[in-house]
Amino acid sequence: MSVRATARIVAAPEGLPVLRSDGPLALRRTRAAGPYSRVTVVGAMSAPLGGDRLAVEAEVRDGARLHVDSAAATIALPGRTPEQARYDVKLTVGADAELRWLPEQLISARGSDLRMCTRVELAATARLVLREEQILGRLGEEPGALAARLTVRRAGRLLLDQELRYGPGAPGGWDGPAVLAGRRAVGQLLVVDPAFEDKPVAPRLLGDGAVLAPLAGPAFLVTAVAEDARRLRSVLDEVLRAELPR
Repeated sequence: MSVRATARIVAAPEGLPVLRSDGPLALRRTRAAGPYSRVTVVGAMSAPLGGDRLAVEAEVRDGARLHVDSAAATIALPGRTPEQARYDVKLTVGADAELRWLPEQLISARGSDLRMCTRVELAATARLVLREEQILGRLGEEPGALAARLTVRRAGRLLLDQELRYGPGAPGGWDGPAVLAGRRAVGQLLVVDPAFEDKPVAPRLLGDGAVLAPLAGPAFLVTAVAEDARRLRSVLDEVLRAELPR
């Protein structure tokens, strides 16, 4: 039987007035450094499976700071039904607020079929650090079908809208020499900060398989591919250390 579940987080300057777990999405308050409230997502059961409909909603109210991570990787698995699973993430960040959305990897296991959609609404003075990492197949196996869409609006205007597709049913060439070239770890790091309006980040290559590109707004996007999850995380962490405004 498929699962329907929605977990919700609301962060305010005084703390976390709403922290609602649901189904396999267990939310835990965890210790944070500095001015952030911190929430860790803990998987309470295997999910998402075929046919599941999971969602996480996070609202960061004006002036608040929230750090969200996860205790372990999320594994998309085949279920008893061939129906596609969905995982929807909705993030809203208010004026002078900041969200650091740093979950662990999403692993697309053989035979799974998952569509993940992340939608972000930012106020003009909001700050965002968002990391997404996809691991295509467990060790020694082919990936499942995975579609991941990221849509970001800032002050009501579109900042980024991209969709990535891998595995069975994806457009031909997704694993070819011009795209992944056999590599199985893919990641994106998006940083939005009004500080970049006065001091934009310059575009550049980040070694083999990674590029930093400024966006049409006070933001930049890093896209990276690597042989494995460890190498991918190393690239994205290096960019955070070097470029994140203090």
